[in-house]
Amino acid sequence: MTRFAVIGAGGWGTAMAVIAHEAGHEVTLLGRDPDHIRSFRKTRINRPFLPGCKIPAEILVTCDAAEALADADQVLSVIPSSYLRKTWKQLAPLVPAGVPICSLTKGIENKTFMRPTEIISEYAPGHPVSALSGPSHAEEVARLMPTTVTVAAKSPALARKLQDLLSTESFRVYTNRDLVGVELGGAIKNVIALAAGIVDGLGFGDNTKSALLTRGLHEIIAFGKALGARPKTFYGLAGIGDLITTAFSPHGRNRAVGERIGRGEKLKDILASTPKVAEGVPTTRSVHAQSIKLGIEMPIATEVYRVLFRNKDPRRAVTALMTRRGRTE
Repeated sequence: MTRFAVIGAGGWGTAMAVIAHEAGHEVTLLGRDPDHIRSFRKTRINRPFLPGCKIPAEILVTCDAAEALADADQVLSVIPSSYLRKTWKQLAPLVPAGVPICSLTKGIENKTFMRPTEIISEYAPGHPVSALSGPSHAEEVARLMPTTVTVAAKSPALARKLQDLLSTESFRVYTNRDLVGVELGGAIKNVIALAAGIVDGLGFGDNTKSALLTRGLHEIIAFGKALGARPKTFYGLAGIGDLITTAFSPHGRNRAVGERIGRGEKLKDILASTPKVAEGVPTTRSVHAQSIKLGIEMPIATEVYRVLFRNKDPRRAVTALMTRRGRTE
């Protein structure tokens, strides 16, 4: 039996704790809010992030980091990108030497544009790192609905190890060697998901959203390629697979934020109304800055940035995209 420590007691972390338990492992789920953890332990339901889903009694839920990490054989890091650096600066000394760390964060550090595994490696340099991503809403994963993801690592052996450890009847894991592409795919698709939500909020239809996702994927590939990712990765689970799920599902946080913006709500009011983190919001700012720096044309991402941070009217943003100079596909 492998001992898993899952860092982050949000919906996604809770869902992955359920999967690790389902795969036959000993699991500890680490949160940071004592009141939240106290209620979670009592009810076995993560009410703020995964309401209605009762987790197995065998999963230990705690806010004691030393307790969670002391005997861990594998660590799953499920932390929003904005908290990642601070968290790992504190936790890295507590992880047993050489224990692998897998990141499930779908975001990028805003100021540095560092990927999650790069931040983790900065504070835990002696630990092999990997990243798991794909179309995987926590609400479905925790209820053991069939889900397929990919895990990427520079070491094929490390990726295969996690594949073996986490694969179950409901959770199928593929492997990938493109760590850069898998992490970027999981982050940048959230920008396009915001745009998809805006389309929904404006009341547009299937034609609009299908065109948006097709051209959005083109932007993701161009951006990823410029940063060293393999274009092929974005045609897989961590790219188009995750993009489709996020852009259409009612569970998608970023799509939901975009929809409310399309209906006329202000971003600050939306973010203040929910404890859930929409990674696409800070990622939009980061991607916009990087695209300018690298000279990459990303019209959809640019318009999302202008709507979120420059108060551009969403309908004017759509018009700007539709009236761009004609070109060959």
